Amino acid sequence: MTMFHELGISEQVMKSIQAMGFEEATPIQAETIPVSLKGKDVIGQAQTGTGKTAAFGIPMVEKIDVKNPQIQGIVVAPTRELAIQVAEELNRIGHFKGVKALPIYGGQDINRQIRALKNKPHIIVGTPGRLIDHINRRTIRLNNIQTVVLDEADEMLNMGFISDIEAILKEVPTERQTLLFSATMPDPIRKIGENFMKDPVLIKVKAKEMTVPNIEQYYIEMHEKKKFDVLTRLLDMESPELAIVFGRTKRRVDELSEALNSRGYAAEGIHGDLTQAKRTSVLNKFKSGTIEVLVATDVAARGLDISGVTHVYNFDIPQDPESYVHRIGRTGRAGKTGLAYTFVTPREMGQLKNIERITKRTMVRRPIPSLDDALEGQKRITAEKILYTIQHENYSFYKHLAEELLDEHDSVTVVAAAIKLLTKEPDTTPVHLTEEAPIIVKEKKRDNRRRETGKSRMKAIHNRSGRGRSTSTGSARKKTYNK
Repeated sequence: MTMFHELGISEQVMKSIQAMGFEEATPIQAETIPVSLKGKDVIGQAQTGTGKTAAFGIPMVEKIDVKNPQIQGIVVAPTRELAIQVAEELNRIGHFKGVKALPIYGGQDINRQIRALKNKPHIIVGTPGRLIDHINRRTIRLNNIQTVVLDEADEMLNMGFISDIEAILKEVPTERQTLLFSATMPDPIRKIGENFMKDPVLIKVKAKEMTVPNIEQYYIEMHEKKKFDVLTRLLDMESPELAIVFGRTKRRVDELSEALNSRGYAAEGIHGDLTQAKRTSVLNKFKSGTIEVLVATDVAARGLDISGVTHVYNFDIPQDPESYVHRIGRTGRAGKTGLAYTFVTPREMGQLKNIERITKRTMVRRPIPSLDDALEGQKRITAEKILYTIQHENYSFYKHLAEELLDEHDSVTVVAAAIKLLTKEPDTTPVHLTEEAPIIVKEKKRDNRRRETGKSRMKAIHNRSGRGRSTSTGSARKKTYNK
């Protein structure tokens, strides 16, 4: 077990790591961070969900000179979702140091990105095609880059981005640090290591099953507008001792906690905008049972060590398998069984399959519960409370009143009335939640036009104003790695 404070990390960055709730480093982090802090090139072979972002993000942030307004680091990622996620995590890691990261990706107005670039980010996280567009427009200049990260390189290869990656690397100064992460190591990825890296250190983390076996995992497919009713019906049916509901955004967390309270559930939310004092207060209430439902974002919940959590509800499907593992890992601890539900819209089924593939666990499909199901659950819970009272409590003080009631009514009527009085009937108070955009897994395959586009972009860079570099640039950095 390696703790972050043992890795030679600066006080400012350690403060960010602690605020994020991290204490223990994952294997890829423990091996990569010390090597990267020495300035060495690294090839990291590790699956998604092993903590790669912090493994390269911490050394990258450490090298940034916040007084220098130039772009000093660049991360190339295969998809817009990953680019956004990585940029968010880099901003959290660099928060107390003042390091700013900006995501750049296709599908967003390029003029909006150009305006955002005027805020002088220190790190750019971008998809290959959009990075090439900015390089051609000269809205991004890479002449001051100190660190380059290629994240999920094999995915970029599958998507036809290899020529774009090579073009980007040829635009970056040869005196730089290059960190390449890939789950597999096909020949084209090896060649990038040979041509564009200098004596890289190979760090390999074996893939392992990412989820623990004592968590029952279910999913329910439904449309966005039905999610909240489904959540409350599940809470009524199962009456969890302590439950965590995960939302994708801070706005979602605020709206969910307010909506749950409006329907009679004791709930509070935590996210990155809360002060440490407020966060601590909410967590203490949750641990003590004062509130029964904690609503949280991924970031706010990471590092939480709360015993007794029986249920996890993924109100919004997580953006990546790593987040899924962190979420459901809040339950099923200390040898106890936990339950995890994931709500999926029809357009997000591809993301669900992706999570199942990476975690090597299949979730069981559950039908949408009805109001009758919720009421039956509450009636069962009431009956269990009555039986517990009969078996474990002293109720002799109430026998005389019970006998009076039975003199006037039959026993079934009296018990039925008591059950009705004690049963929390489903609340259908109207609530409003702002819809979140679905997470859609894009097809990895691209047609030949995608590859041709990459080649033409590469030629455009090298033909403009005679600024293209010869291939000897890469050869100068050639190394002996060929295993």
